[in-house]
Amino acid sequence: MTPCPCTSTLPYASCCAPFHQGQAAPSARQLMRSRYSAFVLGLGEYLVQSWHPDYLGDLTAAELSRQQTRWAGLEILATQGGEASDEEGEVEFKAWFAEQGQRHCLHERSRFVRLAGRWVYTDGEQFAVDPRPLPGRNDPCPCGSGKKFKKCCG
Repeated sequence: MTPCPCTSTLPYASCCAPFHQGQAAPSARQLMRSRYSAFVLGLGEYLVQSWHPDYLGDLTAAELSRQQTRWAGLEILATQGGEASDEEGEVEFKAWFAEQGQRHCLHERSRFVRLAGRWVYTDGEQFAVDPRPLPGRNDPCPCGSGKKFKKCCG
């Protein structure tokens, strides 16, 4: 039972995998989680398919599949709208990652809309982040699981 990269505590097979295999995400929040998992797993095709074409720009699935970033945890901070009865939604999150040996945190409020009956990502507003590094291996994991960082997202 492989845990889902989105840090939901559910197995990947019953969490984000169905969306990666074509099932429509029921909410903007779940699409956000599945997109994070797609970044972790290098699923560029899924990222392109779940991105509004008017906002994708020149990004390609091949570029999005490249793994230069080591993702280390996701924390959903807030949601607004984005449910089955909505046409728009926002999800605010923090995602921890490492690049070139440096640890970082992406704090963003992502915007989502329904396009042809499916939730898609449009764009997001990024916030300045406290430059503190990720926790040490034996510190509590920032995803809130209660486990040590090394046994969870580290």
